[in-house]
Amino acid sequence: MNWPNHDAAWREWREAMAGSRMHHAWILSGKIGLGKHDFALAAAREVVAEEGIPQPAGDHPDIIVLSKPPKDDKEEKKRDEGKPYETKRNISVAQVRAMQQRLNTRPTLGSRRAIIIDPADDMERGASNALLKSLEEPPRGTFFILVTHRAAGLLPTIRSRCRMVRFANLDDQAIGQHLAEEYAGSDPAKREMAVAMASGSLGAARSFIEQDMASIARAMRELVSKGDPGFATRGKLVEAIGARPDRERLRLVLELARATLAQSLADAEPAQRLAFADTHEELVRLSAQIATYNYDTGLLAGEIAGLLARAGSASEPAHG
Repeated sequence: MNWPNHDAAWREWREAMAGSRMHHAWILSGKIGLGKHDFALAAAREVVAEEGIPQPAGDHPDIIVLSKPPKDDKEEKKRDEGKPYETKRNISVAQVRAMQQRLNTRPTLGSRRAIIIDPADDMERGASNALLKSLEEPPRGTFFILVTHRAAGLLPTIRSRCRMVRFANLDDQAIGQHLAEEYAGSDPAKREMAVAMASGSLGAARSFIEQDMASIARAMRELVSKGDPGFATRGKLVEAIGARPDRERLRLVLELARATLAQSLADAEPAQRLAFADTHEELVRLSAQIATYNYDTGLLAGEIAGLLARAGSASEPAHG
């Protein structure tokens, strides 16, 4: 896929590669859905490629990717069958140590090896500490690429040893063009709503369409604009979210809730702004906990609906 927001990142990466000493560790930073994983894979291929050494078209033996593994054997089977699957909450210390064992051997094809960790901000504390040792004393010819959606979630000692590349949000026109090409047969109104709610993230817009989030978005807008004194709209939102949503769907729901508040903020009265800010803070808290917090998914959907209704109640005087 062509990512129009990658031009600056490629210039920075290739200028570094052309220099006398390529930095050994990089952080690719930006919100979810900006193509950072695609960039990491392509950049890793560039760094391990050497003149005169044929490079495989598929998986590369000298590119190691660490990501959150399947949650259990059932989810692992889904992954192996090419189906969507649920993952564990974190990248474990065992995964990092297994990668470090491979660093004791020579690269398979040439003299360089690339390690991609995605998302690096979801490493266990022990995994982060173990990785730090490799960043402090990197094996010759080894390059680390850390993909992060929240760079502040990384250890300061890890950030200090990496070069940061920031990825810009896409504009609405670019997102709309991608969606029109990729989902040509979909409802144009849903594509338009996806662009409006994406907040610059093509990945969020694609997920909006693929997870059929339109009914969720409509219920959220109604809650924020009118409140819900009779509890009916909260019920519609919980029903649209589903009885047993997985973590990925709940993450998207939280992103959508935050985007809904952000869009409503521009036209809000001063009292509404305060209520919206308090609600947004609570949604941010829930978003940060979603990867590690043990919760009843139905109760969490109800909590999200309640927060939006509370924010919307501040709108009632303005509309009544």
